[in-house]
Amino acid sequence: MYDLSQQVLRTDAAGMPLEWINYQDAVRFYHAGRVAYFLGGPIYKLRGGVNSLTGIQSEIEVNAIVATHGTNKTLTHAYIPPLSNRTLFKRDGHICMYCGQHFMTSLLSRDHVTPLSQGGEDLWQNVVTACKRCNNHKAGRTPEQANMKLLAIPFRPNHAEYIYLKGKRVLADQMDFLRSHFPRKSPLRNREDGVQQSPVFAPKN
Repeated sequence: MYDLSQQVLRTDAAGMPLEWINYQDAVRFYHAGRVAYFLGGPIYKLRGGVNSLTGIQSEIEVNAIVATHGTNKTLTHAYIPPLSNRTLFKRDGHICMYCGQHFMTSLLSRDHVTPLSQGGEDLWQNVVTACKRCNNHKAGRTPEQANMKLLAIPFRPNHAEYIYLKGKRVLADQMDFLRSHFPRKSPLRNREDGVQQSPVFAPKN
């Protein structure tokens, strides 16, 4: 059984997570000789054309994690990942940080702990996931002013955490690799949401 939508985790040669890529991009890296090494189990085995001289069909096996030559010098401690509702909701586990209930995405909203009208900013450290009902009740007030308890302190993810938050279906070996780059006290360290425990095996073309 295979799924061509399964993403491959790309890192630099130093092992720093960079991005998710699709199988076409992964094959291009292999074909161009840019793969330094690979980790995790194989998830695709792609077959191409047959060599007219040898009669041998070309084959590329793509693993869950692919390290490419070079390093990315832009990923410093000052890196701030872009904020979106999708990654915010995943950071908070799709749980309203006021009532503690789990909701589908369509019933969630971005709440500014310190409202914009009171000088708050649209930053990771000032936003939480809230159900629309709690957000409407809180309105333009702080949690203290609205007599509402905030269940968790909002935090800014580092780049590895952000890569996890952007992943669609993260394989167990990919999650283990990303987790090794999480801060020691990361709230995401024990997260299993969206983690696929068994690998996805190979299309044959």
